Amino acid sequence: MAKTGVLDSDTTVMVKPSELKKELQKLVKLIVDDEDYCTETIDQAKETLYALKQLKINKRSLSIKLHETLRCPEDFKCPLSNDLMRDPVILASGQTFDKLYIQRWLKAGNRTCPRTQQVLSHTILTPNHLIREMISQWCKSQGVEVPNPVQYINEEGITEADRDHFLSLLEKMSATLFEKKEAAKELRLLTKRMPSFRALFGECLDAIPQLLTPLSENKFPSGIHPNLQEDVITTLLNISIHDNNKKLVAETPMVIPLLMEALTSGTVETRSNAAAALFTLSALDSNKTLIGKSGALKPLIDLLEEGHPLTVKDVASAIFNLCIIHENKARAVGDGAVRVILKKIMDGVHVDELLAILVMLSTHHRAVDEMGDLGTVPCLLGIIRESNCERNKENCIAILHTICLTDRTKLNAMREEENTYGTISKLAQVGSARAKRKANGILDRLKRAINITHTA
Repeated sequence: MAKTGVLDSDTTVMVKPSELKKELQKLVKLIVDDEDYCTETIDQAKETLYALKQLKINKRSLSIKLHETLRCPEDFKCPLSNDLMRDPVILASGQTFDKLYIQRWLKAGNRTCPRTQQVLSHTILTPNHLIREMISQWCKSQGVEVPNPVQYINEEGITEADRDHFLSLLEKMSATLFEKKEAAKELRLLTKRMPSFRALFGECLDAIPQLLTPLSENKFPSGIHPNLQEDVITTLLNISIHDNNKKLVAETPMVIPLLMEALTSGTVETRSNAAAALFTLSALDSNKTLIGKSGALKPLIDLLEEGHPLTVKDVASAIFNLCIIHENKARAVGDGAVRVILKKIMDGVHVDELLAILVMLSTHHRAVDEMGDLGTVPCLLGIIRESNCERNKENCIAILHTICLTDRTKLNAMREEENTYGTISKLAQVGSARAKRKANGILDRLKRAINITHTA
C-alpha cells in the first residue's frame, strides 16, 4: 500500500491541527476498510496522533523546544520540566516553578517542595511577576516569541476562565450589598457542586479573607443580612471539606470568631452550618486545639441546650470531635457540657451521639463528680434496661463503671437496680466484650462492698 506522504519528512512544524485531523481520518479509514492494511499504516497513524497531541499540549506551531535552540538562563527554567517557564509561580517553600508542572505535582498528592523536600504549610501558588517580566525581556532580546501560559485544565474541568470568574466573584464581596448577595450565593452553589472550586480557595492567598469581608465590615445599620451571612458561612463549610484547606481555613484569623458569632445569630441553617464547619475543621488535631482555645465550645454547648432539631446533630458532632483531646474536655466540662448533655439524654434527644460525648467526658474527674449529682446513675441504668442499641448499653455501663470507681455512694443505686431487675448481670452475660468487662467490674465492686459491710 502506498504511503500518504504527509508525514514522510519532519513537517510537523508547518502542519495545522485541521490537516493532521484529516490525515488521521484518512489513515483510520484505511485501517478499518482495508483488510490487507499494513503495519506501516498503523505507525503513520501513531505519528499523526502524536503530532496532534503535541500541538494540543504545547499550544504552538513549533514542536522544537525553545531550550534546544537557545540556551536560556537556568533561573528561567522550571526545576520540574527543565524548560523555559511560561507561567512562573512561587511555592510556599519560596521556590519558583512553572505553574503547569507544580500543579501536576500537587494534584498527584505531593505535599513537599520538589526542590528542597520541605513540607509545605499550604499549597497556594503566588505569581512570580518579577521572573515572568525577566523572561519576557530575555525573549525579546533573543528575538523569540514570549511563551504564553498553558491553560491547565485539571481533572475536575477548571479552566483559566473559571479562575477569572472565581476572582471576579471574590471582588464583588467588597461591592454593593446586592452584588455581595449575588456573589455569595453563587460561590455557595459552586463550592457545593464542584470540589475543584473548593480547591481554588487554597490556591489564592486572599480568597478566604475576601469571602468573609461582608461579615467583618459591620457596615449595615441593621446588622448583617441573614441570607448573606448564611451563604458565606455555608461556603466556608463547603471549602473546609477539602482536606488541603482545613489548616488554612482554621488559621485565617477571622474564621473562628465569625463561626462563633454565627452560632448565636442568623438563620437556623447558618447556625447549623457554622457548627458543621467547626466539626469539619476539627478533623486536624492542631485545629482542635486552636478552636478549643478560641472559646468555641461555650457557644456550641449553648446551641445544644437550645435544642433546635436542625442544629443538634451538627453541634453534637463538633463537640465530640473537639473533646477527643484532653484539654478540650476540661473546657467543655467548665462550660456546662455535662448538665446540658444529660438533660438532652433524659429527654430522649439524640441519645446515641450524646452518650458518645458523655463517655468521653467521663475520663475527666470533674465531669464524673457532676454526673453523680445530676441523676446520671438511674438514667443510664434505665437506658441499659430498655434500649435495644448495644453501643448505647456499652457506653452507659462504661460511664457507670467510672462513677462507681470514684463515688462509692452510687453503689447503692446500682445494687437496688441489680436486685430488682438484674440489669448489670444480664449485660455481663450477653453484652459486647467491653460491656461484659465493665459490667463484671461493677459486680465485683458490689460483692466487695457487701463483704466489707458484713465484716464490719
